[in-house]
Parts: sequence; C-alpha cells; structure tokens
Amino acid sequence: MAEQGITKYKRIPLNAESVLNGDVKGLKRLLPFLGPAFIAAVAYLDPGNFATNITAGSKYGYLLLWVIAVSNLMAVLIQALSAKLGIATGMNLPEVARERFPKPVSIFLWIQSELVIIATDLAEFIGAALGLYLLFDIPMLPAALITAVGSFAILELQRRGYRSLEAGIAGMILIVVCSFALQVINAQPDVGAVATGIITPKFQGIDSILLAAGMLGATVMPHAIYLHSSLTQKRIVGKNEQEKKRIFKLEFIDIVLAMVIAGAVNMAMVIISAALFFKNGLGVEELDEAFHKFYELAGPVSAVSFGLALLIAGLSSASVGTLAGDVVMQGFINKRINLYLRRAITTIPPLVIIIMGIDATRALIMSQVVLSFGIAFALVPLLLFTSNRSIMGGLVNQRWTTVLGWIIAAIVILLNLFLVVTTFI
Repeated sequence: MAEQGITKYKRIPLNAESVLNGDVKGLKRLLPFLGPAFIAAVAYLDPGNFATNITAGSKYGYLLLWVIAVSNLMAVLIQALSAKLGIATGMNLPEVARERFPKPVSIFLWIQSELVIIATDLAEFIGAALGLYLLFDIPMLPAALITAVGSFAILELQRRGYRSLEAGIAGMILIVVCSFALQVINAQPDVGAVATGIITPKFQGIDSILLAAGMLGATVMPHAIYLHSSLTQKRIVGKNEQEKKRIFKLEFIDIVLAMVIAGAVNMAMVIISAALFFKNGLGVEELDEAFHKFYELAGPVSAVSFGLALLIAGLSSASVGTLAGDVVMQGFINKRINLYLRRAITTIPPLVIIIMGIDATRALIMSQVVLSFGIAFALVPLLLFTSNRSIMGGLVNQRWTTVLGWIIAAIVILLNLFLVVTTFI
C-alpha cells in the first residue's frame, strides 16, 4: 500500500514530454514553452522604436497610438508564422529558403539580410551608447566601447544554455517595462485621449503618414522573423503532427504574451511623450533632448528611467541582432563564424558613425529606412513556405491565415516603400 501511495503521489518532472503527454496541468504546462518569443520581442523594443515613438507622441499627441496597436497585431501573426515554420520543419526560415530557392537567390537573400542586421545593430549599439552618455555623462566613444563589452557579456549567457539566455533577456525586458510603467504614472496621461488614439485610425497630414510608416518599420523587424524560426526549430521537437500542433498552440501563448508586453511598452513611449511634450507644445525629436525634457517636466526619476530603458534595450537588442546574423549566415549559405568574432565585426560601423560625429538620433532614424528594404525579403518567403502543405504538413496555413498574411505583407511593403521614397525625395 505504501509503495502504491508513493507511486500515485510522486512528483511529475516538468519537461516538454510530460506536458505533451498531458501529465502536467494549469500554468505549469506553459513553462517549458515560454522564452523564444521574448527573445524575438526584444527586436520590437530597440532604440529605433524610442526615436520614432517619442517623435510621434511629441508631434501628434495620442493620434498615432492605433498604428502601434495595428502593428502589434501584425507582429503576432508574423511571429506566429515564423515560429510555426520552425516547429513544422525542424529548420529555420533561411534554411528552408536555401533548400527551396536557387543558390544565387539564397546568396542575394543572405547579403541583404546581413545589411539589414548591420542597420539594426547600428541603431541598437548607438542607442545603448547614448543611454550611457545620458545617464553617466560618458562621452559617446568610450560609451560605445563599454556597450561592446556589455553585449559580449550577454552573448556569454548563450554558452550556458538557451534557458540562461532567455532568463537574462526576460530580466532585461522586465527592467524596460518597469521603467516605462513608472514614467506613465508620473506623466499622468489623459486616459480618454489614450483610448481614442488606440481605437480611432486617422492621420493628420503627410508627415503623420511618413511617421506612421517609420513606426511600422521599427515594429516589424526582418531579423526577428529569421530568428524566431531558429528559436523553435529544435527547442522542443514533436514526434508527429498532433504533437507539433500541440507545441505550436503552447508557443502561440508565448508569442501573444511577448507581443502584448512589447506593444504596451511602445504605446507607453508615445503616451509619455504626448502627456509631457505635446501637451506643453514641445516638438521633441532627439533622444538626448527628450532625456533633458523628462528631467525638467517630470523630475530626475523619470529621466533616469528613460535613460536606463534606452541602455538596457540597446544592449539586449544588440545581442539578439548578433544571434540573428549567425542564423542568416548559417541558413542561407551554410557558413558560420564565431559569434564573438561576429560581434566584434559588427561594432565597427557604429564606432565609425560615432567617431564621425553623426547625430545619434538621425542615425537611428536612417537605420529604420534601411530596415524597410529587408521586410519584403523576409515576409514573402515566410508566407510562401507556410502556405505550402508539402513543407508544413498539418501545420500549413489555413486559407484565412494566408489571405490575411498577404494583406499584411502588402500593407507593410507599400508603407515602407512610401517611407523610403519620401525620405530620399
């Protein structure tokens, strides 16, 4: 009897297999599947978002909040398709492209994705360095070198296993969330105007459309699409179609949680800027100017929170960008270089920008323009592959998913073409 009692009440180990078998119930069953989307979500909180969101709030108040809401819904679908591709095929998006496309096409896709990641890394590196400069008055060049050291330290977490990396990234996201939550409380925004801005789609002149395109470009990030498929491809492997579908359902919860948090932080940036800058007739477009205005209008706590969030977002995003670079090289051309060497190489462009004395905020905005070029080259293959039953099996897109995906792709690509054309004209 005693042995039967011990057997009946023994502790069931918390792992993917026990969850898939139905042995674990409640919130615990989600734990093995949480993490990949939070790493991908870091791309939605990079310093490029800070620049566009602060500008949007200071110029147009709460008007463009709906753009973030729509962008976030788009991001949920896009990241879900990327995660699903990894679960269904055991390969990431670049690997499937290499298998399905001619070699010259794969090489082209690799080159453009590397350029996009360089632009991404530029924004993140400069953002983190700017955060150090604002918080501690460290000149930009030494701040950039410190940023490089910090990003190496975050990459070291990967050597300790994906759980260590996910925990580290999640902790950094939590700091950013807390920083902006504190600022929203201090700013005391107009709740009614916030609600109206979220649910009422409208523009106010051509400049607001241009800024909305920039906000969208800063939200839908090509390297996050590549990376997410690699984070799910071998993390938890389904033995059959039923298990793969179960895995995707649980991973989808991870995606929704991560994207809701990322969307809330982006909205908070616009809300704070609207409540403090727009309300006082201040058109703030520079991040360093925003820091000082936060200090004047809301006090040192708000300013330090902003600087800390910028620093943490830049550091975490830079590390994720390096991981994405490793994925696209290995996937598209089946080559790989040491992750730390890649990190060292990618520090060169931002260091050159800083040495040349180019305005940091301007560099951040221009990096978003470069990102615009890469969105189509990530989205179109993703939709082609996830709509193909021979590739996806039972996880192939439903018809409504495919139609909605192509509509989103068309909107994103057209808006980003508009952004590129108007920027240069």
